[in-house]
Amino acid sequence: MKTIKKQIVLRMACVAFALVSSVTYAQNTNSETTTHRDGFIIEFVVGGGLISIEDSEGIQTFDKSQGTFVFPDLKLGYMLNERLAITAAMPGNIYEFQDNDRNFGGFIPSLQYWVKDRWWIHGGIGLAIDSPALYDIKDDINDDWNFGCAVMASTGYEIYKKKNFALNVQSKLVLGSVSLDGDAHRDAVLFNVGLGFSWF
Repeated sequence: MKTIKKQIVLRMACVAFALVSSVTYAQNTNSETTTHRDGFIIEFVVGGGLISIEDSEGIQTFDKSQGTFVFPDLKLGYMLNERLAITAAMPGNIYEFQDNDRNFGGFIPSLQYWVKDRWWIHGGIGLAIDSPALYDIKDDINDDWNFGCAVMASTGYEIYKKKNFALNVQSKLVLGSVSLDGDAHRDAVLFNVGLGFSWF
């Protein structure tokens, strides 16, 4: 049953991701060159989404997804040319675990490519981080940090551009797994939609 629900969550996230991608592609069929992208990139995102967590010890399962807000969600990078950038993405979602708030996120080296002038795709693989929310750390409770591997794919469409600033609507899918004490592990599926504020 858990495997079936996990597959359903993954399929729903993939369908939503594909839908956003096709919509943004359809909205931009003419070539534009109104933004000059050069040098360093910095972006932060505000938004929300869903997170599903499964713990191999059975404490938390994929049976119930949680609504979540995005925090933090940062991207730093450098333009290699007009369309391609190398980036470090730091996605993160707050979730509840045993009456405590925790953050599942990562540090993911990645590439971002502008398929059209306003539409981009972004993806990479890197470090998954499961940690206490900074505002909810207690002595000997909710203070463990867990690490593992994560993969990320995202797409976005720039709805407003002016000089070296762009405002985009984006969606992001992150799959991650971290190791816990006692040879246990925790898996997560994150799907987010948000507004991205970018400077080039």
